[in-house]
Amino acid sequence: MSKRIKRMQHEQLLELLRKFDTESIYEKVTKIPQSDDLYREMESYINLKAFKRVSVLGIDIYRYGLYTHLEQTMIPALFKILFDKTIRLCLENNQFVFQHYTKEKIEKSFISTGDGGFLIFDTPLHSLFFAINFEMMVRAFNAYHHFPKLRNIIGSISLRYAVTYDTIFQYDNNYYGSAIINNARILEKDSLNRCLIDQRTYEWFLTNIDGIENLQTYTIQDIANIYEFTRYDKEYIKSGENDIINTRLSRYSGIINSDILRIGQIQSKEMLMNIFNLHLQVTLYAYADNKKESKRRITVSLGNLNTSGI
Repeated sequence: MSKRIKRMQHEQLLELLRKFDTESIYEKVTKIPQSDDLYREMESYINLKAFKRVSVLGIDIYRYGLYTHLEQTMIPALFKILFDKTIRLCLENNQFVFQHYTKEKIEKSFISTGDGGFLIFDTPLHSLFFAINFEMMVRAFNAYHHFPKLRNIIGSISLRYAVTYDTIFQYDNNYYGSAIINNARILEKDSLNRCLIDQRTYEWFLTNIDGIENLQTYTIQDIANIYEFTRYDKEYIKSGENDIINTRLSRYSGIINSDILRIGQIQSKEMLMNIFNLHLQVTLYAYADNKKESKRRITVSLGNLNTSGI
């Protein structure tokens, strides 16, 4: 049930322009032409109704510019290490939710910004799961469980996250659209290491699970009843690994607390968009790849409870 993103090719668009427009004109007198025919063709080619809403997860290393030059040089490599490990956690430990994803598919949906980037997923739940696993890897690194010598050199790192739910499109091999633009605006305006979500993400959870607060009371069977997951293979519930939301409720593993609060608005096109501060507490088991029998139970917080405006 993976959503197909509207894709436009440069050569096709250029061919359309050459057919209904003039590529170059240098007359002594400049006239503004009628463009109704081109407008109709562009409207038909682009077909805005075909644009699907997707979820974009923005990840940004908090105060990256304050690191020394050596540390700044090493952080992109560290981000890639944590990113690759997070993909493994999603695919191996959250098999029902990520059953339609592969390592290659997630990598291709990533837009790097150097000190972070944007990830494109089908639903806001995918975005939250990835953010939770990423924050688990950040905690493991900060607590000297992952590359401890590198941790000693760089110091601890802190991330801020944003989740938006809107339309995007693909032009050649790049992604554009409201979901990415709004996500970048939210991250830019946030001066704290929080996890912020937009109005449409908030409404997605409100519509599908009666509010994001219910994540702490849901089992994976409840997730399977969300419309976008109804065609997913339920065999991954019976025999798969599902750590963040499991087959039974527990106060000792998975999402144990979920808090949400509206904190302000930002301008989006000609509208004001409500922004919400999300705080999740999640307990998971961490272990080394080569020694899985030795586990540590770790509770991490995605976002924080600071409600200062945006």
